[in-house]
Amino acid sequence: MSDLLRRITFNPKQCRGRPCIRGMRIRVLDVLDLFASGLSAEQILEEMPDLEADDLKAALLYASRKLNHPVLVEISKD
Repeated sequence: MSDLLRRITFNPKQCRGRPCIRGMRIRVLDVLDLFASGLSAEQILEEMPDLEADDLKAALLYASRKLNHPVLVEISKD
């Protein structure tokens, strides 16, 4: 599974350093937005033929790992 994350690249001169797919100008966020808008993996691959199925998996895995952190909540002592 960690091999998937190798598909996510970072370049400060490309897309303002945001995570991209395999050095292309396709951001992880672009893939996530397409999923969020209701497109299926098959539809995304049709829409963006430079992508591969593992690129979509990598984008989801990257997002999952970035969001897997504790949220500190301050509890009121009232």
